Amino acid sequence: MNKAKNQVQDRLKVVDIVLEIVDARLPYSSRNPVLEQIINQKKHIIILNKADLADPKLTSDWILSYQQEGTAAIEVDAKHDTKLTKLNNLIRSELSDKIAKYERNGVKNFQIRAMCIGIPNVGKSTILNKMVGKKVAVTGNKPGVTKNQNWLKTDYGIDLLDTPGILWPKISDPKVGMKLALSGAIKDKIYPPDDVAIYALDFLQANYLDRVMSVYNLQRSDVYNHTTAQLLMRLTEKLGYKEDYDRAARRVIMDVRNLKFGRVTFDVPGEFYEE
Repeated sequence: MNKAKNQVQDRLKVVDIVLEIVDARLPYSSRNPVLEQIINQKKHIIILNKADLADPKLTSDWILSYQQEGTAAIEVDAKHDTKLTKLNNLIRSELSDKIAKYERNGVKNFQIRAMCIGIPNVGKSTILNKMVGKKVAVTGNKPGVTKNQNWLKTDYGIDLLDTPGILWPKISDPKVGMKLALSGAIKDKIYPPDDVAIYALDFLQANYLDRVMSVYNLQRSDVYNHTTAQLLMRLTEKLGYKEDYDRAARRVIMDVRNLKFGRVTFDVPGEFYEE
């Protein structure tokens, strides 16, 4: 963490803009507060990736929220968008003054230098591959795939610096930890699946109750007459897992990731967290 943080801080001097990739389902929780401090006043864009997995209404709300704070933001579905043209255009728009200055001074073939940062598993490498136009960054649906910093060239005048996904050393708010676990940013083997599944069911019942009832064929009495822990035990039986409580918990987590409940966003603009 410290080594990667120092490398990012050192490379900031040679880049024109920072592209901060976050998970559109977790536009707050998937931002590394340590990296936010490092970026400071550097020009940057927040990219809400995996927009195809997130609640579209809340994605729009988050983009507006960031813009009101004075930070450019854009939603992206890097898995299915082959060119990311809107992102390329936004980068140039944000740097229009600098580009114009170089053009006035007669500088030809000016290359924009952009640093890409983000926590593990937000799809950073997928975005890089689409912008470069070929598979140059290793991708995978698990955290910790990118290991080093590498410069990547595009065909439209933007050089991209890839950096490893960096989680901050201590997650002080348990809710943030639960959300990161649900998204896959934290390795599955290091957290109790039942805690995360219970958090997910609590959230889904409060915000998407009809979807929960439909996915698991529940009656309202199943929901209202049980605590969430009891509901998870009830689901264990209904799913045919006998007493394998952890298996049912992992099923709930995977159902969230596999869109069984539809497009869900776990962060809401204006929600406050402990520091």
